Amino acid sequence: MTTPSIPRFHLAMPVDDLAAAAEFYGSVVGCERGRSSGTWIDWNLRGHQFVTHLAPARQQAIHNPVDGHDVPVPHFGLILEIPDFHALADRFRTAGTPFVIDPYLRFEGQTGEQWTMFLHDPAGNALEFKAFANDADVFAS
Repeated sequence: MTTPSIPRFHLAMPVDDLAAAAEFYGSVVGCERGRSSGTWIDWNLRGHQFVTHLAPARQQAIHNPVDGHDVPVPHFGLILEIPDFHALADRFRTAGTPFVIDPYLRFEGQTGEQWTMFLHDPAGNALEFKAFANDADVFAS
C-alpha cells in the first residue's frame, strides 16, 4: 500500500436521511461509495474518508459574517482547482441544489482571493467549496 504524500482527513457527519445523503453525495457531489451499513456510508471525497452517519437529532444553525455574507458555522468542504470548482458549481445547478451563498469571487484583488460557494446537504450540514487564485495563499495571513 502506498502512503499518500499528504495526510488525508476522516470526517463523520450526521444525516437524518441516509437515502437522501446517498443520492446527494453519490449522484450530485460525485463521491465514490465505500463500505456501508444500515446506519452509515463511507465516501471517497477526493481521497479523504467522509462518512455519513444516521443521526436524526439536529442542532440550531449559527452564522458569522465574512466578506459581506452570512456564512453558516460549522461547515466543511474542499479546496479545489478553479476549473473543478466551476464544474462542481454546474453540477449543483443541474441538480437543482439551492445555494446558501451563490458561487462568487471573494477577496478579489487581495491576498487569499478565492472562488467560494456554500450550500446544505439534505440533512442541513453546511458545505463550502472554494478555489484559490494562488494556492500559496491558502494559509497566508
